[in-house]
Amino acid sequence: MTQSSVQREDTRPGASDAAERGGATDEDAEAGRRRTRRGHRALRWTAATLAVLLAGAAGAGYLYYQHLNDNLKKDVLNLGDHKVAAPTPNAAGQTPLNILVIGSDARDSEENQQLGGARETFGSTPLADVQMLVHLSADRSNMSVVSMPRDTLVQIPKCTDPDDGKVYPASEGRVMTNQSLGHGGPGCTVATWQELTGIHIDHFLMVDFAGVVSMADAVGGVPVCVDANIHSRDGAGHGSGLKLEKGTHPVQGEQALQWLRTRYGFEDGSDLARAKAQHMYLNSMVRTLRENSTLSSPNKLRRLAEEATGALTVDPGLDTVKKLYDLSTELRKVKPERITMTTMPNRYVGARVEPTEDAQQLFRLVREDIALDGKDAKKKTDGTAGEETAKVSDDPAADDDEIAVQVRNGTRTDRLAAARGRANTVAGLLVEQGFAKAVADPSVLPSEDRTVVRYPSADLEGDAQRIAKALGVPASSVQRSTDVSGVTLVVGADWREGTAYKAPASDDSTPESAEALNGADDEACMHVNPAFTWS
Repeated sequence: MTQSSVQREDTRPGASDAAERGGATDEDAEAGRRRTRRGHRALRWTAATLAVLLAGAAGAGYLYYQHLNDNLKKDVLNLGDHKVAAPTPNAAGQTPLNILVIGSDARDSEENQQLGGARETFGSTPLADVQMLVHLSADRSNMSVVSMPRDTLVQIPKCTDPDDGKVYPASEGRVMTNQSLGHGGPGCTVATWQELTGIHIDHFLMVDFAGVVSMADAVGGVPVCVDANIHSRDGAGHGSGLKLEKGTHPVQGEQALQWLRTRYGFEDGSDLARAKAQHMYLNSMVRTLRENSTLSSPNKLRRLAEEATGALTVDPGLDTVKKLYDLSTELRKVKPERITMTTMPNRYVGARVEPTEDAQQLFRLVREDIALDGKDAKKKTDGTAGEETAKVSDDPAADDDEIAVQVRNGTRTDRLAAARGRANTVAGLLVEQGFAKAVADPSVLPSEDRTVVRYPSADLEGDAQRIAKALGVPASSVQRSTDVSGVTLVVGADWREGTAYKAPASDDSTPESAEALNGADDEACMHVNPAFTWS
């Protein structure tokens, strides 16, 4: 694996961002900061990477491809044992594209350390502190971005390093997702995402820290806005050093980096405020790349191409400038107003976070290629309560009498006790239909609004889909989950009685907890904390 451009930032529990914190704080204050940490950390990486992709269309006919190709670093796409099948093409023969953007804030090289790198972590195991999935719809009408907090607890699958054959066993229990990069390379981060979400990932791009500064310079600056004069520095020396007057200004170079790292001075000083500023920057950069005619300048384009290719590590499917250009052509088809950026919905578990039920909803929307902005045209359905026809698993189901399935009673709600005997009743229905290994599991009484079928791994997906089909449960309610050890049917509050399941109308809306932001929002302006203003 390539370790030259991604090394470790200090991400130990309670550790701080090198440029944003200093000195000791009391435990309560530190806990409060951890509670506000969110998954949009370092959208600087995504902004820089998408800059490469979206600017590529301006580079048609550029002649020194081989030199730029040599700049690109390459690594294997997926280091796990299990693969997620690619989506079925739509009626026009089109398929979605999913690109995982990875970055680390370690700043290990001499150039990176001059920008504030964590010298004490030089040479440590790399961490994937930035993980964002870019989803391009099959019809190329819309784009969705889903970011995952670096401290999300996940199970990292077994991965094999392609360079030396070292096998990294699957994690024992759940660990922070950013550790996946150190298990053989970015291909293990890809494998971890696929295991968690069930989303097929086509490509990854990994970018280094110094590339942010150089690429911001290459595009001539990115406009940002503040509603008052700001100087991000307090009496103890905390802050990024960003100093701007009220209004809109183009930032580039180190100033762009300061904007993207600023917490102190923006709103309440939390990571949520920094995430909002990073979203604004990304939106503005995309608009700049689409609208700024200076990118047609050969010199500016040459500089952007040099800086971008030198900062990137890619999978074999993107290992030439021509392939990156082709990808950028596809991405450029999407108008900014059809770009939606989100954070994986999560809840805290101590100082870490875990995906919520809303996260499963978000993953399903991406899997089923449903636009997160709610502007999809009506798609053909299979006649089941408005649900879209879902892809049948490539892994065939076992014979009905060989499928082991546990049935749980999840009919309990906030207002109603669990309906008695539902697990036994539904297990009996399955046995009558020939599923001889269906059994009721009375040991767990979960609470589910909707009936779901869960399975733990790709090899059981076909079995889970077969159970759902037999009962009339829509395919969208078949979910991959690490919370079960085998195919598990949870009878929800929507099936408290009777022997025939009637699926409720599908909810294809983006959860509010995903904090969606539209890419065309050009009026956003960061609120400055009065304690950090100047006159």
